[in-house]
Amino acid sequence: MSDQARTAAGDERREEPLKEVDLLVVGIGELATPEGRLPRAGGAMGQLSTRRDVAVACDGGRFVAIGDEAQIAARFRGRERIDAGGGLAIPGLVDAHTHPVFLGTREGEFEQRVGGLSYVEIAAAGGGIRSSLEGVRASTEQLLVEVLMPRLDRFLKLGTTTIEAKTGYGLTVADELKGLDVIAAANQVHAVELVPTCLGGHDVPPEFKGRPGDWIEVVCAELWPAAAAKASFADVFTESHVFGLDASRRLMESAREQGLGIRMHVDQLTSLGGAELAAELGASSADHLEHVSEHGIAALAERGVQPVLCPLVPLYLGEAQEAPARRMIEAGCAPALSTDFNPGSCYCMSLFEVMSWAALRYGMSAAEALTGTTLNAACSLGLGGELGSVEVGKRADLVLTDLPNHSHLTYELGRNPVQRVIKSGAVVQ
Repeated sequence: MSDQARTAAGDERREEPLKEVDLLVVGIGELATPEGRLPRAGGAMGQLSTRRDVAVACDGGRFVAIGDEAQIAARFRGRERIDAGGGLAIPGLVDAHTHPVFLGTREGEFEQRVGGLSYVEIAAAGGGIRSSLEGVRASTEQLLVEVLMPRLDRFLKLGTTTIEAKTGYGLTVADELKGLDVIAAANQVHAVELVPTCLGGHDVPPEFKGRPGDWIEVVCAELWPAAAAKASFADVFTESHVFGLDASRRLMESAREQGLGIRMHVDQLTSLGGAELAAELGASSADHLEHVSEHGIAALAERGVQPVLCPLVPLYLGEAQEAPARRMIEAGCAPALSTDFNPGSCYCMSLFEVMSWAALRYGMSAAEALTGTTLNAACSLGLGGELGSVEVGKRADLVLTDLPNHSHLTYELGRNPVQRVIKSGAVVQ
């Protein structure tokens, strides 16, 4: 080829039009993300992909290119283009355990705990879960949606793009189904993605006081069959003062027969053996685990049941016992982290706070904490193939912060660093 021909060919290549995409994000100082579609267990939980000075192209709701900013800018033109300003970019945060459908708060109980009463003592006196029943039962679906929406706004402002959303404050068949309808209605109009869980095993309703077995049969015969069309998961609070091991097994086996996934509150207040039961049943998650035994940890690791840990809850309840997160990681578990946002035992929606406290209370590294609030949390919800990491082909959920690097995720406490939030390739905050 002559020099003239080579020059002409080079000019033609340079003039090749840029590919147009829905969104181009430039100016990312550091991109930090776990990688893969499966939960990161053991030592792999602390392994992140970190890249400097990158850009991200999003189209059709998914990541289509991630790489050196100059190279991406030479290939793509965004219909919308935003500059991250040199800050840290991370995957959209995933909260794997929340209770957002309620009316009314319980700050009075907080004052009682500060004054020395325990969670169980307050519940025995008519507080706790049962104190939230009246608001949900007396409310219309429309009102519950209206009060849920500002909570979802706050989740979004704090960088959370997906939450697992539980019912559990109705505790009648009709009111639990109403709660699921509230979640579905919010899912239709809000940018935060909600994964619905029916928590029919949250407590024994007051109408069934002294007859827990009768409520269990109502749940198994009526609630789970109706909830199966509306929920992804069923859940139970496994504690001796609520549902013991045999009752929890009955509830969860029945839910599974209806096609519902299984999530379980276990070993939060006592070492009852709930983790071993969750492992026996092959649950998707075993949550809380402050009092889990060594045998329980080993069982979870062996069966691949993911712990979902709530580091703010013991702090909020004034309890000293922590979930042994480090022992779980060393045993080969793949913990997720959550707020456990609810009106009674953790009125907080910030996974940034959770990450800091996971470092301070569990000894987690910033990388482990990020994995716990992104990929591992998504995997516990069955969404690891879609969410939880910034990778080509996955849904384009991205949080842009003003932090200089991922170590600041745990280092800085008490401030929201979020600048922009992208959900499925659209700027939503």
